[in-house]
Amino acid sequence: MKDFTSNGAALNDLRTAANALETAVGQVVVGQARAIRLITISIFARGHVLLVGDVGVGKTTLLRAFGRALGGAYERMEGTVDMMPADLLYHTFINEDGRPRVEPSSLLAQADSLSIFFFNEINRARPQVHALLLRLMAERSVTAFKRTYQFPFLQVYADRNRVEKEETFELPAAARDRFFMEIPVEAPTDFEARRQLIFDPRFHDVDRLLDGIGGPVLDHRGLEMAAIQVQQGVHTSTAVQDYVTRLWDAIVRPAAAGIDLPAIDMDRLVQGGASPRGLAFLVRAARVRAWLEGRDMLVPEDVRDVFAETMAHRVFLDPIYELRRETIVRDLCAAVLATVPAP
Repeated sequence: MKDFTSNGAALNDLRTAANALETAVGQVVVGQARAIRLITISIFARGHVLLVGDVGVGKTTLLRAFGRALGGAYERMEGTVDMMPADLLYHTFINEDGRPRVEPSSLLAQADSLSIFFFNEINRARPQVHALLLRLMAERSVTAFKRTYQFPFLQVYADRNRVEKEETFELPAAARDRFFMEIPVEAPTDFEARRQLIFDPRFHDVDRLLDGIGGPVLDHRGLEMAAIQVQQGVHTSTAVQDYVTRLWDAIVRPAAAGIDLPAIDMDRLVQGGASPRGLAFLVRAARVRAWLEGRDMLVPEDVRDVFAETMAHRVFLDPIYELRRETIVRDLCAAVLATVPAP
């Protein structure tokens, strides 16, 4: 396991470690190569992630595998309709003498070593819980027990239940925009991968499966410095900068860009989103993608490859289109990439 806290660590050494990370996770999680690559990008870009997918497709296993390969602590919490912000911070129980006792939650207890926090079904939790989670994401700190707990290595992953709508609280626009990416995790389509998941016993015991990773292959404590090195080491030409700016114009004002989707009023479709922060995240992700591909120069394909996962969830539609947003925004992103000429 390499330590990358030194400024002298070379980008090719980092890339070798990133490849080892992907290989380690790919050995125990089959049929998810795209999701593994996107999560790797988010790790080296230090961005929080929304996950979306059906139940039982392996999101928890995927994150536990990354947690094992990165080292550090892993924590998971379930969003419920009766959850309150204090449930993230306090653990209440009856002591041996029959008296109530309040102690820091497992989240706080692992603050200085927590590398992955998985909040499952975030849209089942109330807005008050979302607010606390957003502070944790933005500041990597929370206040409890008259002190401030710091989370120096934290990445937050949140799963959104996209099927059930009763007793759910969808994330508002400002909250969605705080997430670096929204990554789909779907059941594999490859026949051999599907056969293995059904019939191979090693995929039926997650704990034993994850033992196949062994120890960490990367030191999570050095990822902040690694992220800085990657961003500084990948350069962007003026032509690509102009290309990204034109993509921004097209997704914010699709009608003016000549984009036309069937049965959609393009003049009223997009109400907001795709902020400067979102475009900065797009470029940040594209730089990591270029570096993973062995280049120190950004090319249009790097931007195009991460465009939908970085931009789609932060495009806010007219309410009449929100029920069909997944299909509409996917088509909009594809139309933007097809319309704006790449250099």
